[in-house]
This record gives sequence, C-alpha cells and structure tokens, in this order.
Amino acid sequence: MKSSNHHHALSCFLILSSFLFSRAASSGGADATSIVFATLGRSSYNFDIYALPTTGQSKEIRLSDGKSVNFNGFFPSPSSLSLLPLLPKRPDPTTHFVYISERNGSSNIYLDALYDTPPIRTGSRSILDVSTESTRVQILLTRDGQTNNRVSMKDKPSLVGQSLIYVSTHEDPGEPRASWAAVYSTQLTTGSTRRLTPIGVADFSPAVSPSGVWTAVASLGEKGWEGEVQELGTDIYVFLTRDGSNRVKIIEHGGWPSWADDSTLYFHRRCEDGWWSVFKASFNIKEGELGVDSVVTQRVTPPGLHAFTPAASTANKSFIAVATRRPGSDFRHIELYDVVSSKFIDLTRPVSPNVHHFNPFFSPDSSWVGYHKCRGASSDGKSADLLLENLQSPLPSISLFRVDGSFPSFSPDGERIAYVKFPGAYVMNSDGSGVRTILTRTAFSTAWDWKRKGVVYTSVGPTFASESTKVDIISINVDDEDLSYKQLTHGGENNAFPSPSPDGKWVVFRSGRTGHKNLYIMDALNGETGGLHRLTEGPWSDTMCNWSPDGEWIVFASDREDPGSGSFELFKIHPNGTGLQKVIQSGLGGRTNHPWFSPDGKYIVITSDYAGVSAEPISNPHHYQPYGDIFVIKADGSGIQRLTHNSYEDGTPAWSPKSMLSGNVEWPNGGGSKCSFDDCHWLNIRTNQRSSSSKRECAQL
Repeated sequence: MKSSNHHHALSCFLILSSFLFSRAASSGGADATSIVFATLGRSSYNFDIYALPTTGQSKEIRLSDGKSVNFNGFFPSPSSLSLLPLLPKRPDPTTHFVYISERNGSSNIYLDALYDTPPIRTGSRSILDVSTESTRVQILLTRDGQTNNRVSMKDKPSLVGQSLIYVSTHEDPGEPRASWAAVYSTQLTTGSTRRLTPIGVADFSPAVSPSGVWTAVASLGEKGWEGEVQELGTDIYVFLTRDGSNRVKIIEHGGWPSWADDSTLYFHRRCEDGWWSVFKASFNIKEGELGVDSVVTQRVTPPGLHAFTPAASTANKSFIAVATRRPGSDFRHIELYDVVSSKFIDLTRPVSPNVHHFNPFFSPDSSWVGYHKCRGASSDGKSADLLLENLQSPLPSISLFRVDGSFPSFSPDGERIAYVKFPGAYVMNSDGSGVRTILTRTAFSTAWDWKRKGVVYTSVGPTFASESTKVDIISINVDDEDLSYKQLTHGGENNAFPSPSPDGKWVVFRSGRTGHKNLYIMDALNGETGGLHRLTEGPWSDTMCNWSPDGEWIVFASDREDPGSGSFELFKIHPNGTGLQKVIQSGLGGRTNHPWFSPDGKYIVITSDYAGVSAEPISNPHHYQPYGDIFVIKADGSGIQRLTHNSYEDGTPAWSPKSMLSGNVEWPNGGGSKCSFDDCHWLNIRTNQRSSSSKRECAQL
C-alpha cells in the first residue's frame, strides 16, 4: 500500500508540474509576443531508448515511453539505486534507467523504473519487455531550482550514489563565442548542485569511473572553441567526482571517454588516415593521485571504418560497444568489438538495418547494451511529428515555437505564417491549421507585405549559391484563388532575402549582380523595373536583411570585416544609406545571422554561435552547423539574452506581433516525415589516403 501511494503521489506531482508549466507558458500580458524558428530535421527525431542483449540476436526492447525525444541513456548500478529515497521499495522485477528527455518544452533528466512485466532474463540482470506498457514510475531528477531557475540544456547523465553527474548550459561564461557547457553534480536528496568544471572552461561527455571516485570529460580546456563543426579538438581531463578537484589532463586529442576500470578508459579520436577510431588509455593511480606520466594509449579499432562514442564494459573487459559507420552504409549501427580477438559483432544491423543508432551504454552486468534511435510511427500508425513545438522560454513575455520548416514569417496581423520546407513554400494559420502549398519550386526566405493583404515575398532558386547563380524574388498573392505570382527581379544574380518597408512601397533585398552580394531597394509593386537603387557597396557579402517596423532602419548580416571568411556580424543602416552601425558580433570568427525586429522595433531576434557549441557533434544527427541558438538583443546591440539551449542548429527566427496559443501542434493526419534525417555528412566523405607512416603514427599515439 505504501508503494502504491508513493507511485500515486509521484504521478500527481508530475501531472501538477506539467499543468503549472502549461499555465505559465500560456499566461502573458497585453504585450506578449511569440518567436518562431527552425531546427532542420529536429521534428522527426522521435528518439527512444532501446536495448539489446549482448549474447546474440533478439527482439530489441523499447524502454522509454514513446513521448517526445528521449536520448543518451544510462543504466545505474544497484548500489546507486539502493540509496535513492525517491524510489518505492518493491520486490517485483524492475528495470531502471536514466536519460535525457526534451518534453514539456525543455530538456531535463529523468529516471524511469519499470515494474510488473514478466522479464526477459539474460545473465544476472532482467530487462522488461515493455511492448505492452508496464507500471512505470517516472521521476524528474533535475528542476529549474537546481540551475538557478534558468532554462538550460542537459546532457550525458550518470547516477553515482545519491549524486547525479551531467552537463548543463545554465551558466553564461560572459565571453562571446564561449561554450556554456559545464559538468555539474546534483545531490538528489537535498537538491544542492555543485559545478565541477572550472569557470571559463567547457566540458562535454562526462563519464564516472566504476568506483565513482573519478570523472573523465572531453574538454576544450582554456583554449576555447574555434568554430569546429566535426571534431572539437578536445582533450581528456580527469578530476575527483566529489568536488572537481585534482583535475589533470591525461590525454591530448580525444573525446567521449568511457571507463573499463579506475585505471583504464576508452575514447575516440579522428586519426590522420581520416578514420574515426576508438583508443584505449591505461594509467596508474597511487595514493589517490593519477600518474599522468604513466598514461599509455593504443589504437583499438582498425582503419577501414568509422568507430566512435565507445562504451566500456566494466563486468566483461574483453569487449566494448561502439557506434560505427561502415563504407557503403548509409546508417550508423551499434556493434560489439572484442578487444582480445579484434573482431566486431553486429548488434543492431540484424534487427533494424535501416535506422541510425546512437551512443551505446552497458547495463551494470554488461549483458545488455542500450542506445537510442528514432521510433518511427507508433503502434496506432501516427508519427507524432510536430508541425509546431512549444518550447519553454526564459522570458515570460515571449513564447517560443519550433516550426517544422525554415524561414518562417508572420502576416502583419499575426494570424498566418509563411515558411519553406524544401523544396516548396507554404502558408498556415498561426495555430498550425490550414496548411497549404503556395509554391512547389525551391524557395528560401519569406516575408509578408505590410499593406497589401495576403502578399508574400520569397526567393526562388538554389540556396547557399554563388553571386551569379540564378535566384530571383517573386511575390505571391496567397489570397487569390489561383495564387497569382509576380517576378520582381530579373537576371537571376542571386537576388534573395526580400524584406518590405512598413509603408508597403519598397523591398530591400540582397543581390550579387555586381559580383558581390550587397543590398538593394526596389519598388514593392513592380520590382526593379519600377525603381531600384543600391544601398550598400563593397567586396563583401551583405545579406539576410530586415526592415524595422518604424521604417527607420534596415538590419543585416555582413562579412565586411573579414570578407570570405564565413564570419558574419550584424549591422544596421538607414534606408537612405546613412548611419551605418555595427550592432553585434559573436567573437572573432563567429557568426550572427538572420536578424528580425520585434513588433515595437526595440529588440532584434538573431541566431548566433555566441554560446559556442554544446555537445560533441558526432553524438548527434547531421547539422550543417552543429551549434547556434536563438538570442534576443536590444536594437542597439546591448543586453543579449539566450532563448534556446540545445546541441542542434537553431536558425531563421521570426517575431510575431502577438502571442500564439501555447501547446504543440502535430502534423495533420501524421503528415510529417518519419525519421527523415541524415547522419553526419562528414562521415560520408572518403577518408584521406595518406602514407603508411601516417597510419603508423596514429597507431602509436
């Protein structure tokens, strides 16, 4: 009876928490507004935690509940679980796992306990068949109060005794383009949280040693992030789990550490021969001190395939689990690697060959391997893909939504949204209803006319193209029954990113017609034939422009301070070409793009790498830029505030003149794409065929 009451109390607490959050998200004053942005591919991830036995092929078991996005799991040890007062004491077979879930609009860490289902037994541990849902107790392990009431990303959790070790991004380091990712320890009985990463340092992918004494991390150290989009160039540091002290660097060039025992760990790095491979490091510990000079590393997995994100077995040290990408395969899979016989053993390929599998982890007795993958359609045939996803916002007056598309824009009354989902363009109501196609050709960037109801501007042609590429701007009257189209630019010298003036007379856009991408202003009704003048001029790229609501300013992104470098800052200029001002930059070499004014013109929403990178990119699906979050700044560039926290690329934000209704909106009739995302594109590139001496050098590192 006590356990039942405890379970009921936990369920009530979670329901109440969800209710309070939804009330908070939907409550806003008269000045409440909404920001909508894009995260390419994110709406179709639908990750769940799965497991397979290490003894041979079997039906894979889905452990998480099929709600939201669940990833980066961890099986806690029985000794840690025995110390947790949060769990009901029950004699029936139980499976526990800790994981990250992006539900209720934010990222948090959960512990699930599964009861009352006949177990599938392998070795000394039981894993439940949860195809028919068992009794599930779900406990939220992190709350806003533990992170100074700030929205943040959580990642890579471990449970050690009564302490939860994890990554969080809730503290601003105060430096442009510096990562906010740091490792923390939360004592679950008291809720007290301690930062283990030194101030001014970014740590990723923490792993706690079997004894719990040591934690290893992939760290940028004090050198910081320099814009890497594939391998971050991290080193591996080890420190005492209890307080972060005795911190020492034990491995130059390595990531994703995983302990086999307290003097052995595995990690990955990309070698000079181009292959990602797993390495083993051995070292001595004497009198509580790591013998840095004793560290010996050796390459474990061979060239000829990519092997990464290793999981070491603490119970059976003859094998490890790794994610692999093999030549000719479009998918990453989980395999066992026998470190004694140097042989691979397939795990996931035989049971789900055409799905990506991520970031393996072992059960305490090493008889099961967990991982996450996209679940696809549910048992009722619905994909649960979201057209609009409501996110928790750190600013009460602004509600946040992720759209399953790119380049959203709002009609002047805030009632409709135009957006693109390559290759076409679409319009829907701001509540997600009434989706309809307005263009089937490849388009990017959308903007509504302020005065002519139903007129949407967009660019038609290839994206990320040269100055001479044929791209032209058109207007579409979406209220015409037959959708009338009008071409506004001619010649196709990469004319893009149209933004109309508030009086409805002009459109500012970028064009490469002189060999460089600069800004021009043309007649809104008749295009460049009705009037055209050049706004900016120079051997650089001015782009992604947006006109302020009062008509006084045009804000845009430019690489004019370092042309061709890929580094973009924000500038603003009066429509008559005077008053050029730099608004903000994201540190040296950084990117700040896609500005959009607030409805009152006092603020600008942007996407930027101002907060650096938040996770090792290889641990995620493909993003062209595996960094970038949504920020709000004052129109003068001061007072930057971070709105989104994750390890994906958020971009192309737009600001609504009014607040949208809170809540997620699913694609009508399951119309979204199921699991339609790519693995990291740079894993497809043929590796560098360098000399045999280079390969030997990597083997000896």
